[in-house]
Amino acid sequence: MGLIDGADFLDAGALRAVQGENWSRQRAHVLAHSDFFRDLWRGGAVPERLEDIADLPLCDKTALRRAQAEAPPFGSYLASPLAAVNRLHRTSGTTGQAMNLALSAADAHLTAVVGARSHRAAGLGPGDRVVHCLNYQMWMGGLTDHLTLEATGALVIPFGVGSTRLLIETMRELKVTAISCTPSYPAVLQQVMADEFPGLAPRDLGLRLGLFGGEAGLDNSDLRRRLTEVWGMAPRNANYGVTDVLTNFAGQCAEDNDLHFMAGDVLYPELIEPESGESLVITAGARGELVLTHLAKECQPLVRFRTGDVVTVTGTDPCRCGRTGMRFRVVGRSDDMVVVRGINVFPTMVADVLNAIPGLNGEYRIRLAGDGPYDRLPVEVEGAGAVSADEVARHLQQALRVTAVVTMLPVGALPRTAGKTRRVIREE
Repeated sequence: MGLIDGADFLDAGALRAVQGENWSRQRAHVLAHSDFFRDLWRGGAVPERLEDIADLPLCDKTALRRAQAEAPPFGSYLASPLAAVNRLHRTSGTTGQAMNLALSAADAHLTAVVGARSHRAAGLGPGDRVVHCLNYQMWMGGLTDHLTLEATGALVIPFGVGSTRLLIETMRELKVTAISCTPSYPAVLQQVMADEFPGLAPRDLGLRLGLFGGEAGLDNSDLRRRLTEVWGMAPRNANYGVTDVLTNFAGQCAEDNDLHFMAGDVLYPELIEPESGESLVITAGARGELVLTHLAKECQPLVRFRTGDVVTVTGTDPCRCGRTGMRFRVVGRSDDMVVVRGINVFPTMVADVLNAIPGLNGEYRIRLAGDGPYDRLPVEVEGAGAVSADEVARHLQQALRVTAVVTMLPVGALPRTAGKTRRVIREE
């Protein structure tokens, strides 16, 4: 069965039937071809019912890295012949060993179809001209996201990163209507426009839609409001995914600011308590680490993979847009969480506070010395002269219940990047 047209609109009963059939086939595929999972399961029974897979052990990125180191280039979880692999991507390796990602033709097609659901929900379609500004050099977000944009019927301009002046000129010349990039990239464009295009305002480019991904923070209403006011476009978190699983499987629609899970036919979600691994019920208000299982994947199928993303479920009823998948917000990465005197702080929580303070532009960094534990939260914030460090610290203390040590910096002091912006810097 595999992919189902309109799966993001299926009712719960119909979706369960699709998931059950797909799991039956995927289970047989993994058992027959994945040495990694056969070893992990140690010959134990593998549930025939998808609802029972919580009985299986979890796997994580550390285990996958080990598997690739022991069986390069794709690891012992490669479940197809090498000849079936017709595309290779690689992770950046910024948080550890770079990973090789294998896709068959069917895997690539699945990725494009599911990703297009997110971009369509955001409002992209035929008649749009979208410039894609993510790194094309082996990273999944470049070529793969380009193809998901194409699958909506839009005209796609493969620009990549760098040459910002040329990008602005291209957008003006081609009358681009949408941009696909990270949420922090518009700040780079805005700075170049101020320096090199005097008199040209971001609104003058005529963008109607911003399709963002790769970084957290777009759930914040103040950031969204600022992007709309400055650029005149509707900002959408249209590109949420997990590189090892599926590059884009959730996004926002025009009716709701929360992420919609749009891959229920080919991807099965679970929630667990991050520390204990205990399964949690997916219901409105539940918070836990997202765990994902492929229901249709040829080359590197994963079962009960810990994503490291801590999410809050905001709804399980159908959205006003008609989509039926759960809605959720990403609280943060479990490895970006900072514990300050026993209180868990995520960068997104800091961003929410800073974006609400007049005079600040939302740019910040959390700079940590050593591995902790931490008594205070050290934060560098742009906006010197507009507001005092003590005032910012008071806002953070009131909202997060932690003591912050705030360093105020002039606007432009923190680096802008066309790729993912690192908000947590850990120093030895």
